[in-house]
Amino acid sequence: MTRSSVARWRLALAVLPLLLAHAGSRAFTTIVPTHDGQVLETLSEPTVRQRPPAAAGAAAVATPGLLRQVRAEIAQARQSGDTRHWGRAQALLAPWWDHASAPVDVAVLQATVQQGRHAFDAARALLGNVVARAPGHAQAWLDLAALERLRADYPAALHACAAVGRAGTEPYATACRLETRSLQGQHDAATTGLNALARESRVPAQRSWLLSLHAEALERAGQDAQALAAYRASLMAAPDLYTAVALSDLLLRTGDAAQALAVLAPLPSTDAVVLRRASALRRLGDARWLALRATLQSRAAELVRRGDDPDLHGREAALIAVWLDDDAPRALQLARRNLRLQREPVDWWVALYSAARADDESAWSELQLRRKGTGLHDRRLDRSPSQLRASGGGS
Repeated sequence: MTRSSVARWRLALAVLPLLLAHAGSRAFTTIVPTHDGQVLETLSEPTVRQRPPAAAGAAAVATPGLLRQVRAEIAQARQSGDTRHWGRAQALLAPWWDHASAPVDVAVLQATVQQGRHAFDAARALLGNVVARAPGHAQAWLDLAALERLRADYPAALHACAAVGRAGTEPYATACRLETRSLQGQHDAATTGLNALARESRVPAQRSWLLSLHAEALERAGQDAQALAAYRASLMAAPDLYTAVALSDLLLRTGDAAQALAVLAPLPSTDAVVLRRASALRRLGDARWLALRATLQSRAAELVRRGDDPDLHGREAALIAVWLDDDAPRALQLARRNLRLQREPVDWWVALYSAARADDESAWSELQLRRKGTGLHDRRLDRSPSQLRASGGGS
């Protein structure tokens, strides 16, 4: 499982206040519309290999029970890293797959599945179709905003955030704008605003989500100690795999491998978790990291046997190369390819760190120019090659 902030934003509408149907789970709860005709659904992810007959999409009925099943499978995939749940969600959605007439909530779920498989362009196309058909679909706009941030198109993300507000879900729109403004370098406004939203929250899952956003904004602002506290507060409010991995990355980057290992210990053994466990053990001089490296190698070989595109897992592959294999040139090659797919701060960090480790000043300079050209401001990235090499840890 690759740590991606898009996944976390796909849960957002399930946890912000005033619109909750229930607050039992952070993931994929149904939202109560604020006015007649407003479409609000929580979504997720698939990839179907066989299209059903042309008539199937029109004839099938997407019952509330079926959609709950799909969301449950997606939630399991997100929090366990078990890819079989993606396949099950996909199978449930098969009657509507790739059908232009699919109900909008089903189409958003399809887009979520595509995102889960890292088919980001396909997901964006699906969501674009949804908002053309249903301009008030807040979840679709929120998902689009996350995908625009992933590809570092911040003006497009802000446009989508504004549409979230027009859909009658202003609290979501506020968090969406603040997250985007943080990436654009408005650190003080973003951290202050997200902290205020978190303080106002009375729903544990919602508070956890907002504190996770706040922690990431603090990291981008160069406030590591405060970010550490915010991540821990987020996990105290409600456990979450994405946030726990983000916390472990901060601990690795700041040189606390022992604490990183403690955070990772209870988590499911997804690829991202196993990789970080191996890195922490290696830094601690514990030879058990070698067995974990072998596990990752075996999993990568299995992906190839299944016919999966290795480039879809480029972020983790680059980290394996630079953290575990001491092959910085290979890591740089993989990280460059990954930037074609996704350009979140972590992706730029992996590429710049790999260039620094490879002593490739030309690549480092070129990457910095590209990164700054997107408008991304992140103080973790505003470092010299020697400073990046010295950090040595997580993103």
